[in-house]
Formats: sequence, C-alpha cells, structure tokens
Amino acid sequence: MKSFKLVTLIVLGVMGLKSHAQNATAISLPLGGNAYSSLHQDSERTLSNRGIVNWSNPKEYFTAYFRVSKPGTITVSLSDKPMVDGQSVLEFAINNQSKKVSFDETKTFDGKIGEWTIKDTGYVALTIKGIRKSGAKFPSIQTLTIGGTATEGKTAYVKNNEGNFFHWGRRGPSVHLNYQQPENVNAAWYYNEVTVPKGEDILGSYFMANGFGEGYFGMQVNSPTERHILFSVWSPFNTDDPKSIPESHKIKMLKKGEGVHTGEFGNEGAGGQSYLNYMWKAGNTYKFLLHGVPGKDSLTTYTAYFFAPETNKWQLIASFTRPQTRTYLKRFHSFLENFSPVQGDLSRKVLFDNQWICDDKGTWTELKSARFTTDNTGAKGYRMDYQGGVDKGAFYLKNGGFFNDYTIPRKIFTRSTTGKKPEIDFSKLP
Repeated sequence: MKSFKLVTLIVLGVMGLKSHAQNATAISLPLGGNAYSSLHQDSERTLSNRGIVNWSNPKEYFTAYFRVSKPGTITVSLSDKPMVDGQSVLEFAINNQSKKVSFDETKTFDGKIGEWTIKDTGYVALTIKGIRKSGAKFPSIQTLTIGGTATEGKTAYVKNNEGNFFHWGRRGPSVHLNYQQPENVNAAWYYNEVTVPKGEDILGSYFMANGFGEGYFGMQVNSPTERHILFSVWSPFNTDDPKSIPESHKIKMLKKGEGVHTGEFGNEGAGGQSYLNYMWKAGNTYKFLLHGVPGKDSLTTYTAYFFAPETNKWQLIASFTRPQTRTYLKRFHSFLENFSPVQGDLSRKVLFDNQWICDDKGTWTELKSARFTTDNTGAKGYRMDYQGGVDKGAFYLKNGGFFNDYTIPRKIFTRSTTGKKPEIDFSKLP
C-alpha cells in the first residue's frame, strides 16, 4: 500500500512539474499592442493601450497575432477579469476552429477560453467576434494568456508598452535598403526608380526612394483621396521640436515647385519639409532625382525633382540649404514604413530599381548592391513580418500583414546591372 502511494505521489509530482513547465512558457499577450480592429479606422475608440474597450458594434471584430516557432497545442485564457455588461457571448477562433464563450456579469468567469492544435510554425491569428449581448457593450478584454506546447519555442509579439511600443509595434517593422556606394566619389546626383505593385498602395504607407545622410525623398499614401511626394531635410540641431531650432541651424527654402507645400516637421528629428499633392498610381514607375552640393559658409544645398509618366517631365519639388554642413550626397538608402498603427495588419510591397549616382565631374555610377535592415521593432523580435531582396531584377521591400517568410537582417543583395544610365540634361531642370 505504501509502495502504491509512493508511486502515485511520484506520478503526480512529475505531472505537476510538467504542468509547471508548460505554464512557465506561457506568454502574456497585451491586446493594446498585438490586436487590430476589422474597421481599420484612424479614430479608433474600441482598441486602446488597455486592449478592447467600448465595443458595441456586432459587425466589428478583432484579430490578435503572435508568432510561434514550433507546432503543438495552444491554450488561451483571459489574464484579467473582463468588464462585463449584462450577458454576452463571444467567439474565439484560430484556423477557422471556433470556441463560443459565455459571459455573465452576475457570475465569476474562470478565464478559460479553449485549446487549439497548431500544425505549423509562423504567425497565429486569433479572431474575437461578438455573437450576442444583452447590455450596451461586449466585454472589455485587456490581456490574453497564451500557453501550450507551441509556446515552448521562440515566440514573437509586442511584449509591453515600454518605449511606446504598442504604437510602434502595431505600425509594424520598417525595412530598409542601404545601397553599397563606391569610396572617394563626390556624389552630386542620386537617381532611383520606384514602382508600387497594384494592390500594394496601402493607406499609411511611405515608399521612401532617395534617402541620404541628411534627409529623405519619396511618396506616401495619406488618405483615400490624398497622396504626397515628400521631401524633407533634417536640421543639424538635435531636437524633435522645430520651434526650438535656433536661427543659425534652421533649414532655409530657396525655391519650390508649382503646387508644392513647404513648412517644418518634428517628432522624428526636425527640419524643413515639402510635399506635392499628387495622386500617383500603383503599377506605374516614378523617377526620383536628388541634387546635393556643398557651398560657401558651411552650407549644403539639396534639391529634389520628381518625374511622373503621366506628365512626362521633371518637376521641381523644393530646394533647401542646410547650415553647419559641407558635404556631397552620402549614405544612400531606401525604406518602406507604415505610419498608421491601425493599418499594421496589412501587407505592402515596393520595388526600387536602376539606382545611379553622378559625381561632380558628370560621371555616372550604377549602384547594384544593398544591405537589408529592419528597425527596432524587428530587431527586438516584436515583429518578424519583414522582407527584402531582389524580385525580377529589382530590389524590393515588404512589411506588415503577419506573413511567415522573413529575410535575415543585414544580408546583402545584388541585382543585375541595367547599364541604362539616366538620360537627363541637368541644365534644363526647373
């Protein structure tokens, strides 16, 4: 009898240790940094840093994402006591397998949602839908606990809001191409061609073509009815507030093109900004040309030109001087970012092709290699839906949408050379 009791205690102990080990690998998934509303509205009132709140529309639903590196079981439960109004039923689903869960404000909820089997690695999408409610609102949910054998490996998700990462994480990882440039070249001109494939022009996207050491130049999707050709130059004064820049460090505008708006910008450094409202079209190829030369009195002048196939001519965007600076163009790069957190669950892609620089003597050099990198959201492992490389002879970048195949950062890619240097008469530019 004693032997039976001893064996029983050992078995129970092993089971307890196994259960504890599985619980130890469980993750706490804050919805404020990992979930999205189906409505994709900028004035989002139902999803905040506190998770799902003020949810009353039965047509609205939410999807939370996390990434696993091994298949297995997934258990889901509520980490916090939900705020319940009357009686309601929610549906939680993974891979089209749903669990309906009832909530009653007069009863204590045990937190258990359900268990699923995950047959592959990669991102897991958990949808939360409201089936019915007796009160004005569906339950508010702040955090989910995700456990099971699938979480025993490496997981990727936004862990907390330190450093405002609910904002940055929901935007998704920004991705960059850092072009490999020859040494000892006084690059006065920088040329790039940009194509956004049809269907990839997602709201909130910035397809930045001509990045350089002191600024950037590219095109954006700002609203369903507005798109910008944006050119910005940072002030040498280190601040996020343009009003704090002393006069001796201000970016000065020399000239601007027809219909171009100019002003100042802040929050990500500060300086001079210009943009043209232009409804560029996905599927068409646009050309970007930047001129940068040092002048007298520690000034460098930067001038941006844009070529649209619809107009078939080069258009001046703006020309700025940057004080405390004497340099030719350097640190050539392109990037893709999403600046709208509510659009971070949607994928976008852009092609960059035929990059060239021209020196102060008029000699053109083709740039054919680029290093792929990602921002801190990717570097911290909070998001892994990032890609870059070569597609049909052109460099490409892709981010957002929680796709599974990612590119290892810092990898260098080389495209086939075209040998087609830009045919531009600099003397005839506006």
